[in-house]
Amino acid sequence: MVTYAKEEMIGITEFGKSLGKYLDKVTSTTLNKLAIIRRNKPEAVIIPIQEYENLQKVYDVFEQREIEKILNNRTDDEKKVSHTKVISIEI
Repeated sequence: MVTYAKEEMIGITEFGKSLGKYLDKVTSTTLNKLAIIRRNKPEAVIIPIQEYENLQKVYDVFEQREIEKILNNRTDDEKKVSHTKVISIEI
């Protein structure tokens, strides 16, 4: 579970009133993240775009490795494509 410092949390109403101010704090790295609180629980987190892009790259690598594991663990019979599994589409 991720924890948030008091200054890293903002109610949705206050956030809506001061969006620019809080966006500036996140993009200037005054804050690493900003949790938007609704009904006393975090609903969303704002992070700098570079951090998001780094997370996405890590996720993509992880997903690729998972796909490679699945493909490498297939048996020889599973690797063969049966003619009954091939679908023909006429255009």
